[in-house]
Amino acid sequence: MSIKAEINKDGSHGSVSRKAMHVCLSSGWGGLEMYPARIIPELERQGWEAHGLALEGSLVADSLRRAGIEPLTVASRPRALLSVKSILDYLKAHDIRVVHCHKSSDLRLGALLVSLNPQLQLFFTDHMGVTRPKRDIYHRWAYGRVTRLFSISETTRQRNMAAFPLPPERIERLYLGIDVTPYDASLDATAREALRRELGIPEGAVAIGLPGRITPGKGQRVFIESLERLAEMSTEQRWHAIVIGGLTAEQGGHEDLVTELRQRVVEAGLGDLVTFTGFRDDLPRCLEVLDIVCVPSRNEAFGLTVIEAMAASRPVIGADSGAIAELVDDTFGRRVDPEDAGGWAQAMQELIQDADLRRQLGEAGRERVQRDFTQQRHVARLVEAYTESL
Repeated sequence: MSIKAEINKDGSHGSVSRKAMHVCLSSGWGGLEMYPARIIPELERQGWEAHGLALEGSLVADSLRRAGIEPLTVASRPRALLSVKSILDYLKAHDIRVVHCHKSSDLRLGALLVSLNPQLQLFFTDHMGVTRPKRDIYHRWAYGRVTRLFSISETTRQRNMAAFPLPPERIERLYLGIDVTPYDASLDATAREALRRELGIPEGAVAIGLPGRITPGKGQRVFIESLERLAEMSTEQRWHAIVIGGLTAEQGGHEDLVTELRQRVVEAGLGDLVTFTGFRDDLPRCLEVLDIVCVPSRNEAFGLTVIEAMAASRPVIGADSGAIAELVDDTFGRRVDPEDAGGWAQAMQELIQDADLRRQLGEAGRERVQRDFTQQRHVARLVEAYTESL
């Protein structure tokens, strides 16, 4: 339940409304779109009531419903602008004072809402990592109404400070967090072996996985090339690689790239060593049966897959670029130049041959996630910023 604002005898406000509307007018599906529904349970545990604004029929709207809230919906982004009075009426009726946007294209709506009702506080999380300056008249107007901009890594924060027309004190690094519980080991020996067989992993093989959308920039090309190099190396321990991710456009995959990767696997004679699993909705369990996780993305704004793998106590070989370099070091795994296939093969070979090292790195990674990257820690700072603004 929300806490309404109370007027004291001296005219000052006592407790304030603890409600926030998360705006995500996206028809896509990725980490950005998943974020609002991910944090809603923890927001509610920390005493805040969540509301949502999404596109009709979108996966974002569906995810908000599964998280327990019925979102306000609009047919399109232009329709949202035309519906600004109705949205303002909704905010007033529910005593919502915080609006939090997650796509830069949604900021025009957020800025318009604040312009028409200056009591609103506008927050924006840059999930993507800006790549070019945004200092023209429109962006100065829109970002000028942002109370605080959250950058999901230090890499992203540095880009934001260079690109956005905001003073540094209004740009804050706030690492993403996850609920660690789903990544606890839960499979018994029989279920573990059954899932490994389902994923095409031979008995006794070290399983090397690359989870994530199959799209340019996520590193699947260098991963396959590194497997070619690995197959040429001397390793007594048997290994098998799996690529986890949708194979069709409907599942978020880049179909031309999928075709290219499969063809290259066949041409390299790796057909018996590589499995394409397709989309999986049981990533925590898939991580549980992997032995090594690779994340060769060239330019991640954060790297959610990295901390998911670490939460599952799996060693990570990550790209030495973007925000991944902030998450992985030799305590938790290995970092490799995202274009160096030979370097990836060598890192894989090292971990394939040393089970004790894999276990040590995995345990250290789990401890770091529990310390630095929990959903509870992330949301605690988020609601602290909301409260400060009010």
